[in-house]
Amino acid sequence: MVSEQLTVINKAGFHMRPANIFVQAMTKFQSNITIVFNGREIDGKSIMNVMAACMKQGAEIEIRCEGPDEVEMLRTAADLVRSGLGEE
Repeated sequence: MVSEQLTVINKAGFHMRPANIFVQAMTKFQSNITIVFNGREIDGKSIMNVMAACMKQGAEIEIRCEGPDEVEMLRTAADLVRSGLGEE
């Protein structure tokens, strides 16, 4: 298992469009991904769970990946969050 602490930087957080971008990118990997936010564990491959978590700008999250391609998955997930998920 690999993990990284990140801060959500885009203004609207994980609303529908950025959540969809994130989930679509994660479903390409075999590994499992969990986002830890406010003590909750969120399935990073579930659009409904990601949106329902209400992760706003400034939210401190931990991304955990576990499986055969976990390192590449974590790198991709972290890059997406750091880039603002396609938004400013």
